[in-house]
Amino acid sequence: MDLLTNEAEEIITQQKMIKRLRSRIEEILKNYHPVMNGEIYLSGEEVCKLLHISKRTLQQYRDDSILPYVQIAGKIIYKESDILTILERNYVSAKPK
Repeated sequence: MDLLTNEAEEIITQQKMIKRLRSRIEEILKNYHPVMNGEIYLSGEEVCKLLHISKRTLQQYRDDSILPYVQIAGKIIYKESDILTILERNYVSAKPK
């Protein structure tokens, strides 16, 4: 039985696989949103990225009651379903030429 070292092909292959798995797990965790009662909640930063808007515009949407939100102890979150509903409600289809 041969002694396996860090230079052994088997070990190198396993280390590469572990790195790929770690990278994939980190990617999954970065995009993971826990579901509460069947609803996904997004942070302000996530909403800004999703809608391609600034934090100031998001604030204006709240001030103008365009976008509903939940505020708990200063933390503001948004229901993903509310955002989708607003997008559908404001959808303007292209008119045929």
